[in-house]
Amino acid sequence: MFWAVEDYPQDLLELEARFSTEEACRAYLFQLRWPDGFECPRCASGKAWPASPLLWECAKCHRQSSVTAGTIFQDSRLPLTLWFRAVWWVTSQKNGVSAMGLQRVLGLKSYKTAWTMLHKLRHAMVRPGRDRLQGHVEVDEAFVGGEEEGVHGRQTETKAMIAVAVEEDGDGIGRIRMRRIPDASAESLMPFIEDSVEPGSLVHTDGWLGYQPLKGRGYRHKITFLKGNNKTPSELMPRVHLAVALLKRWLLGTHQGGVSVEHLDAYLDEFTFRFNRRKSRSRGKLFYRLLEQAVAVEPTPYKSLVKCGAMPPF
Repeated sequence: MFWAVEDYPQDLLELEARFSTEEACRAYLFQLRWPDGFECPRCASGKAWPASPLLWECAKCHRQSSVTAGTIFQDSRLPLTLWFRAVWWVTSQKNGVSAMGLQRVLGLKSYKTAWTMLHKLRHAMVRPGRDRLQGHVEVDEAFVGGEEEGVHGRQTETKAMIAVAVEEDGDGIGRIRMRRIPDASAESLMPFIEDSVEPGSLVHTDGWLGYQPLKGRGYRHKITFLKGNNKTPSELMPRVHLAVALLKRWLLGTHQGGVSVEHLDAYLDEFTFRFNRRKSRSRGKLFYRLLEQAVAVEPTPYKSLVKCGAMPPF
């Protein structure tokens, strides 16, 4: 039995009732991954039969596949019922959760398990092939981290630099994009903008030289020079500065600022996912969206999450 498109639990009680078994969870993931029916990952054939309670065998090439293979759930020893509870908790908390908070709520014995689950879910928060921002878009860079003595302007030693793009929506903010960048050079800024903003859009920046190639890349470019201006940067480019301020507040509030530079992109992805869906009236729909993306992204082994052999921070 499969459910209608965008059918999702409305509250925790419905979640527990509908997804109390592994079979119910697999059936839901099947519908999310193959809404038009099974499609073989190898030959794209639509004909298959159950080879076991966990596997489908392609009628054409005879490859056996599970609904979790090639997704963030691949090779996980945790039951899907636990994953579903984790997804519900992550999406139902407006400001997000920490690994320690998830460990406590799910009753997990290992902090490492909770940390790994959260980072795999953050990986799924970036939808493959997502639409780029368009229209009028403010772009700027910002630092995330503590103060550094003797460091000025766009220099940094221990703080992380991020690029931020914010779509204008009347007087307010539309969608956003964020990414950690090594520096403020054109070589770092242009790939971010090209990945984040639709060509032909009007990109509003300050007078930094790193943005000079924009016109040659198919964008309209509006420049606001900050030096010598009577207005503050937050008045001249209000949307991008507000987005950065909200990010910093979120990092300090939800994660107490304990975010390592090497894992910052994962937190930027989570903030972006939450911010771009801030107007959603249904937490259940966020649950649906995250699971939908969880079966659409590539697996993320633990070794790829923990860089340079570093243990996850507490």
